[in-house]
Amino acid sequence: MRILGLFLLVMVCVPSVVRADAFISLCFHDVRTDVGRGDDLSMATDRFVALLSWLRQHDYKPVSIDDLLQAREGKKSLPEKAVLLTFDDGYRGFYTQVYPLLKAHGYPAVLAVVGSWLDAAPGETVDYGGKAVPREKFLSWQQLREMADSGLVEIASHSYDGHRGVLANPQGNTQPAFTARVYAADTQKYEDDAAYVQRVRDDLEANARLLAKKLGRRPRVMVWPFGKFSLPGIEAAGQAGMIVDMGLGDGPGDTGHLFGVNRLLVEGSMKLSSLTWRIQHLLARGPQRVVQVDLDYVYDPDPQQTERNLGKLIERIKAMQISTVYLQAFADQDGNGIADALYFPNRALPVRADLFNRVAWQLKTRAGVRVYAWLPVLGFANAKSDWLVQRWQPEQNTAAADPDDYQRLSPFVPEVRNMVKAIYADLGRHADFDGLLFHDDALLSAFEDAHPAAMAWRQAHGLLSDPAALWANDEEVRRWARLKTEYLIDFTRELADAVRVFRPEVKTSRNLYARAALGAEGEMRFSQNLELFMKNYDYTALMAMPYLEEAADADAWLEEVVTAVKGVPEGLKKTVFELQSVDWRNPKTLVPTKRLSRQMRLLQGLGAVNFGYYPDDFLNDHPAAEPLHTAISLNTEPFGE
Repeated sequence: MRILGLFLLVMVCVPSVVRADAFISLCFHDVRTDVGRGDDLSMATDRFVALLSWLRQHDYKPVSIDDLLQAREGKKSLPEKAVLLTFDDGYRGFYTQVYPLLKAHGYPAVLAVVGSWLDAAPGETVDYGGKAVPREKFLSWQQLREMADSGLVEIASHSYDGHRGVLANPQGNTQPAFTARVYAADTQKYEDDAAYVQRVRDDLEANARLLAKKLGRRPRVMVWPFGKFSLPGIEAAGQAGMIVDMGLGDGPGDTGHLFGVNRLLVEGSMKLSSLTWRIQHLLARGPQRVVQVDLDYVYDPDPQQTERNLGKLIERIKAMQISTVYLQAFADQDGNGIADALYFPNRALPVRADLFNRVAWQLKTRAGVRVYAWLPVLGFANAKSDWLVQRWQPEQNTAAADPDDYQRLSPFVPEVRNMVKAIYADLGRHADFDGLLFHDDALLSAFEDAHPAAMAWRQAHGLLSDPAALWANDEEVRRWARLKTEYLIDFTRELADAVRVFRPEVKTSRNLYARAALGAEGEMRFSQNLELFMKNYDYTALMAMPYLEEAADADAWLEEVVTAVKGVPEGLKKTVFELQSVDWRNPKTLVPTKRLSRQMRLLQGLGAVNFGYYPDDFLNDHPAAEPLHTAISLNTEPFGE
């Protein structure tokens, strides 16, 4: 199957009249009277009753799928505080505990069921998360028919046999079936696009046919297991007749975008006060505490040593109680910032080891952090020297790659753009992660890019294309700086879109040089702009590194940087201040942990919400985890805003 154009294909079911009314959606699992310890996704009946009472007292109005569709078509408006109640997995407790309450209040709900579990015969067991669970834990077909006929309960598909993990890498991790590419250990190969799409399509069609046979109607709603989905999956759901798709994640929904609808996962063990706070503050951002990790430190030619290194990293990150890891996805063995190889299967560069997916998954599931894939934008090794960014040299009246400068590929060369987009697409295919960190190589200096392809781009846009005349005109140079800034932003947006075909919910962050935030000349020097970054990325990873910048007074310099960020709308909310733990002016000089901790407290005192550091030497405990914990851990202040 061809992936190109999927963003258009998934919209085929959307009517021409679209109304974007807002609503929130809650995701429940089992509701029963005997909830015990360790049963985090099950809610006690009395707590569920209390939550319904709270919703009613605070004027929340439960709505149905029909309400959403009619609002989208402009036939009606949703009420203020519209809330969609959804229940996953089809537990029998829904019939005995929830359904009577829905009837009493007249509340509609969505119930997502797994066909293979329902298909099991009485007395059999089903595979539920690797455990054998009695078929009787789930609803009977008679109960489902009664509720479907009531008009209150929308029976949704939760897959036929997709609520499970599949082998997703050589190290043996299993990951959600609808987003992972199956890895065949015998052939050491992954399934291709065609096999993946066919597998998803067959599963969704099988469940739609089963529900039609048993209940008399095909499902209109697809609820993705584990909240994981892809654009090819959404297209397959549409082909099976499902016109609404639901994932997971905080944030409101709107009727103009009924694909991958956000649903707040309700954990039964959560205090009611905490749950209601989350419902009322779905757009609130929690503070980010970030550690940036070199995967080169984890990798070892000996796979067993790699696993030992990984174990050290996971235990350290878990103990720190942070939120986010920026994880290197490329190999930079000589430390020049250029990707010599990659840590995931791809079509463009050598694979040093198929390791990124393994490490990212282990960090997510064992350390409980979000993982951003850290990858270059322009800094990829390539034998074609005529693809390199070129610098205008007015003394010689020539344009050429500067061997003493940061070696980057020109984003104006079409072959470069295609190659880099393919790399990002392959990352999305083969790894499970939460966001992208665009590397600090995404810059163009004042005398760049003078590549013929860049001049051709200028000519095509009616701009001065003679480099000698361009760089002799100060006004044109400044205009070129802004155009390059916007061009790089557009390019990174294309790269994120290439990933989002397979990981639609990934967030973005981009490195910003501090000097680009400290004055107007920063954009001339780097083609970077803090205000534009705020508008175009979820986060900006500002390199708040005073020793790199040779600041005479590190504390005063940090205060200057924070003040500059404060002056930009949403600056503090969306900026991650990245401190340095090594003084690169002398690679052997480590920034003392005590000083790094003090700088973190200084940032907090100045109003910074998000911060972290680079690099993390987990093999040698630098910075020292125990004393750093009190400064960086989110456990000490879980709500920083």
